[in-house]
Amino acid sequence: MRCFSCSKLSYRIICKRCHEKLFPVNIRTKKVGTMDVISFYRYSTIESLLHTKHKPEGHRIYKALAEMTMKPFIEEFSENNDGDVYIVGVDEHVKSGYAHVALLTKAMKRKNSIPQYASLLATKRVNYSGKSLQFRIDNPREFVYTGIEDVHAILVDDIITTGITLQEAQKVLMQHGVNVLFALTLADVEEF
Repeated sequence: MRCFSCSKLSYRIICKRCHEKLFPVNIRTKKVGTMDVISFYRYSTIESLLHTKHKPEGHRIYKALAEMTMKPFIEEFSENNDGDVYIVGVDEHVKSGYAHVALLTKAMKRKNSIPQYASLLATKRVNYSGKSLQFRIDNPREFVYTGIEDVHAILVDDIITTGITLQEAQKVLMQHGVNVLFALTLADVEEF
């Protein structure tokens, strides 16, 4: 196999050299409503990787991104947290044979961090790509939550643009007694 970035022979879809040199994690936390959102990259840094989410190679790329970001994060978080925390992916809808957000939540599975696969799904399939804030507000995703209630959770998505989706998801989860500790995203569109 070849590295997706540099095309050199590699056992990984993103070779170790590219991971370290081209895609070093740059964690940023920002407040969206009442929730802290932690992002690992600037959108512009991994844009080409994120655009593979509905292509055949996207499965391997998202899995690699999850291993580079979500897995180390939850390992460190679990060391400092005694209780169970549930991992809720935003709209783990299967498209092109897999759900890209589910790959992120799966990498976070540990003894005390439990993914709730496909438990928060949108009833409206709205494409927000390139749309205005007003369009996003006027066209909510209308999430339905079917996971475990009255628990602590970490919300997971791939990209944060305006934060409208994460806020809508948090609101639905709160209606089911789910306390969202914070949200994790691979990338933040806002430059930092």
